[in-house]
Amino acid sequence: MTPATIGTALALLLLIGILIAAIRIVDEYERGVVFRLGRVIGAKGPGLFLIIPIVDRVVKVNLQTFTMDIPPQDIITKDNVTVRVNAVTYFNVTEPIRSVVQVQDYAYATSQIAQTTLRSVIGGVELDDLLVNRDEINSMLQEIIDGITDEWGVKVTLVEVKDVELPESMRRAMARQAEAERERRAKVIHAEGEFEAARRLSEAAELMADAPGAMQLRLLSTLADITAEKNSTVVFPVPVELLRFAEAMTPRSD
Repeated sequence: MTPATIGTALALLLLIGILIAAIRIVDEYERGVVFRLGRVIGAKGPGLFLIIPIVDRVVKVNLQTFTMDIPPQDIITKDNVTVRVNAVTYFNVTEPIRSVVQVQDYAYATSQIAQTTLRSVIGGVELDDLLVNRDEINSMLQEIIDGITDEWGVKVTLVEVKDVELPESMRRAMARQAEAERERRAKVIHAEGEFEAARRLSEAAELMADAPGAMQLRLLSTLADITAEKNSTVVFPVPVELLRFAEAMTPRSD
């Protein structure tokens, strides 16, 4: 081979190497932030694009939604109850350039902000609110965390408190409270039933006082119910009216 042929071949290989080094491909869910001599010139992709080898540097940013667990935190609530709370947060990058330039590691930074905010918010509410108003606390967490990460080009879409662990003594106290509440409701219902029964009996007594024959009919109906059960012993009450009639017919001795 002649020197000219070798030179041509080397030049061709060099050109192919430069072309390969200049080609970049990013997926649909990614963006490539391009730095030229240390300065950002834009975000490229998705698909194929070209850069200047050696001069340009590409940092790929994932735009998919991240699911990140917030580690369990031992927190003292506003009413001085120690609880262990863990949560999960969902976030994604909306502005690739800011997520690279404004923060060193947006995923780690978001995790730390989520932990700090969780401790701050839970520490400012009472235990009953934490157990009952879970949706409001989740919305508060999402709003606070998203307000901080927005400067980094990160959007927090959802924060959910997954589990709240209570001390054993507190669980026993809550069980006793629930049992006492059920007993209270049972007593109230029983008292309301007694009151309703007493009122109905009072109304029935007034009706029977106005119609003495109704008392006799009621007595006969009760006797019919007793005999239908085939009891060996039947107690036959004597009407008060009959005793009064017998007393009136009995002659008095002077």
